[in-house]
Amino acid sequence: MILQLQKSQPAPDICIVEFSGKLMMGSESRQVERTVSELLAAGVKKIILELSRLDNIDSTGIGILVMCDGKVRKAGGEMRLAGPAGLVRDTLVMTRIDRLMKLVPTASEAVQEFQVVRSG
Repeated sequence: MILQLQKSQPAPDICIVEFSGKLMMGSESRQVERTVSELLAAGVKKIILELSRLDNIDSTGIGILVMCDGKVRKAGGEMRLAGPAGLVRDTLVMTRIDRLMKLVPTASEAVQEFQVVRSG
């Protein structure tokens, strides 16, 4: 299945980008970087990548996540990876991405986390 992204915005400064399909080498994976850049340009500083419906990820996909995290941090924001499961979660842990970026069980937990930080 080709990579598909769907955005939702539970708060003005928080956006959830839901992935479905595969984040692998190929032209469609560039849309992830474009989407993150567009969100940052629009002033969104808290980005949640919802990965529960992502079937597979390769080294290109890992690289894209790392690059996006760097862009978000450089812009003064934060990024979370929500709901990775199975092979995707195993790959993130094996490549130690979980030490670079925070993994959370669900997107709603990530939203709550961001809201606590904002109000705290």
